[in-house]
Amino acid sequence: MSGAESLIGAVVLVVSLGVAAQLVADWLQIPSVAFLLVAGVLVGPQALDIVDPAIFGQAGLQAIVGLSVGIIVFEGAFHLTVERVREASREALGLVTIGAFVSLVGTAVAVKVVFGTTWPVAILVGSLLIATGPTVITPIMQVVPVRDRVAAALETEGIINDVTAAILAVATFEFVIASQSSPVVVIEAFVARLAVGHVVGIAVGGGTALLLRRWHLSADNALQNARVVVLTAALLAYALGSMWLSEAGIAAAAVAGIVLGNADIPHEEEIAEFKGGITLFVLSFVFIVLAAQLSLGDLRALGVGGLIVVIVVAALVRPLGVFLSTLGGRLSVRERMFVGAMGPRGIVPASVATLFAIELRPENPEAATVLVGTVFLVIFATVMFQGGLARHFAQALDILPMQTLIVGGGRVGRELAVRYESRGEEVVLIDRDADTVERVRADGHRVVHGDATNANVLEEAGANRASVVVAATADDDVNLLVAQLATTRFDVDTVVARANQPDNVEAFEDLDVETISAGFAVADAIDDAVERPALAHWLSDSGRTGDVLEVELRNESLIDRTIEETADKLPDGCLVAMVSRNGTDRVPDSDFRLASGDHLTLVCETNEAMQDARRLCQGE
Repeated sequence: MSGAESLIGAVVLVVSLGVAAQLVADWLQIPSVAFLLVAGVLVGPQALDIVDPAIFGQAGLQAIVGLSVGIIVFEGAFHLTVERVREASREALGLVTIGAFVSLVGTAVAVKVVFGTTWPVAILVGSLLIATGPTVITPIMQVVPVRDRVAAALETEGIINDVTAAILAVATFEFVIASQSSPVVVIEAFVARLAVGHVVGIAVGGGTALLLRRWHLSADNALQNARVVVLTAALLAYALGSMWLSEAGIAAAAVAGIVLGNADIPHEEEIAEFKGGITLFVLSFVFIVLAAQLSLGDLRALGVGGLIVVIVVAALVRPLGVFLSTLGGRLSVRERMFVGAMGPRGIVPASVATLFAIELRPENPEAATVLVGTVFLVIFATVMFQGGLARHFAQALDILPMQTLIVGGGRVGRELAVRYESRGEEVVLIDRDADTVERVRADGHRVVHGDATNANVLEEAGANRASVVVAATADDDVNLLVAQLATTRFDVDTVVARANQPDNVEAFEDLDVETISAGFAVADAIDDAVERPALAHWLSDSGRTGDVLEVELRNESLIDRTIEETADKLPDGCLVAMVSRNGTDRVPDSDFRLASGDHLTLVCETNEAMQDARRLCQGE
């Protein structure tokens, strides 16, 4: 077989394995990196010897890996919008500064103590393992619906620390291979590459955004041309940065992605989908090729020490860094624990470590073994355990919130958002008016700009994992269509629709959704103010700390107990006001016995008591 045919066969096999790994990962809801690593090792020279990375040549492999990493980093940065960062700006800042420093120092000390390497080599490993990366964090967040502020903190950390790790590792590597050099060279090299990356990234990203917004693209091929232009911008930013200063291309690609992602360019959503497909392709290819180079002897040479370093990095250094970097932020203790348990590493440490090891091995084989072995062992362990168990961690910590979608950012929608969020629920508003979206966002709510009668907009807002959808616009036609989509396409448990015109109530009820007639609601409110003034005033008081809660009884320990016995277990300040069973509502006396599936209406003095009562009744 000729060289060309061998190369074609290797490429086709690697691509096929990458696609298969992606399909298996989606099925098991685990980041695909773990399966890509396994596939690469199996087909590499150390196992079946089907794919030999040497066929690409050292220079060719470096070019392929470099450009691929540039595309991957650009794609992740493209999604790092200002609005996304605002969700957890304080926590994200802490994770990319204090958290990164703790990770660097902690990992370097562990490598130095366990393996007895030189400090430069230990710091090199620590530099690379700062990175978590969007290629592993984003798939986890897609299957673990944590609060948006938690996901935003993790994703922002992954994107920024990918760049930080790559540049810092390159700067450290120069110190490692230099026979006589001052540690100051590390700082100088880091700052220089970061500066070059910003200059090139801003120039390429800004120029591309200007081109897309002002240049009249062909009407027939506008979308296709826009995609090609953006992909070219990613490659151009990486290439120019790398040509100016070695490895500055990663920073340039990241900065260009951030600039374009926040520039409001035409066809932004379609471009994002296109780039996502390209990224999956290059990610699969690069990870398998890199893993094929992995020597099992490097992993065996680490022995028990390798496992000790992995445990220290994942179970000690990561939680400590997260704890210190999120002090005083908005994350709860349980959310901080979850972030501390989520530190899977991705493509940047794998690619950079592999390329460094090629240069190190002839002169310092022991350092190359520690570098590659430690990095890949940490990648594999963190992806498999942290990625695979992420949902279980979140469930055990009870940080998966109920999500409520509110369509309509007017007064009704905003007031509902305030009430739901005060109860600890995750709320997303949807509105198609840009001014309303900005006003809602300024109030601190999460909002999606778009037409909620479009199923894609509802899906983007999270309708496929919403427990409640409220159609609260002033347009009955919009509310009716949203209610229909929520019930038929997304199978939402509770759908509530606002009927502005009394004549339209029957049409809503035909959909079997809870319907609130605006006119009747005002009449009910007036009646409550007259007949039940104390309760009406308390429920309408925006400054109140408690609320009325209806919850289904699922806790086995409360079933077949009397109301009197149950009251002893409820938090202070909570009482059972009503029990609904089989469609019948009753005010229970103290001897009334509860049954599984009863719906309890509780009056709670504080939000904390309400949350505790909810968890107790649901058996959480």
